[in-house]
Amino acid sequence: VLAELIEKFVSHLSESRADCYFSMGTYKAMDADVKKENLSSLQQLGVEMTVRYGKYLNLLKEDAENGLCFVLLNCEEFLKQQRRTVVSSLCCLQEHYAGYDWFASSIFLIMSGDREKTLMFLQQFSCLLVSAFLWLPRLHLSMHLPVTTVEYGMHPVYFCIAHHIEMLLKAELPLVCSAFNIAGFTPSQICLQWITQCFWNYMDWNEICHYIAICIFLGPDYQIYMCISVFRHLQQDILKHTEA
Repeated sequence: VLAELIEKFVSHLSESRADCYFSMGTYKAMDADVKKENLSSLQQLGVEMTVRYGKYLNLLKEDAENGLCFVLLNCEEFLKQQRRTVVSSLCCLQEHYAGYDWFASSIFLIMSGDREKTLMFLQQFSCLLVSAFLWLPRLHLSMHLPVTTVEYGMHPVYFCIAHHIEMLLKAELPLVCSAFNIAGFTPSQICLQWITQCFWNYMDWNEICHYIAICIFLGPDYQIYMCISVFRHLQQDILKHTEA
């Protein structure tokens, strides 16, 4: 039901010029017979983890690994069309996105391993503003960002979302904010980890689906509220650890 709901919602918005923040461009999917060996070792590890998790949740079938490889390789090619060329020694500014694409993997699971549906959804989703914040590889070296922003290697999730999380945390949960200061690192560090991984390894699958759906339906600012609500939920534990 959730797959159908977000599919129809995104399809409807992507057809409206007023709701399209980015251009979709034209892209035809590569041959369906793509091999896992074409992915980096980090991506291969991510594929194995995703497929194992999907089978544990009874969402994927035996041939799911090839389907996920197909989605990831096509996403890479599709997003490459909208990238700048930047010469830098920074790991985060190499041609390929440095991490694993957890968002695309989450959508693949939501779509029960249907690679065509997943790819079509991601292409339509890439037009919307929320894609910039939910799907981190979307704006990797993107031509949609100012050159100076790209060269600094800072993703908008960091200087928009994480910045607002810290501002809100100071106002809403001052004790939690102080606990982070005492510990010597910032709340934005852990939030960036949560957001990059779509809360994998932190929330149950149902909650991950709710997080993705809420942000798609209500807007990227709900990413901020989600992180604040998690900190509120963990407040007593955080304060107890700080005392100890």
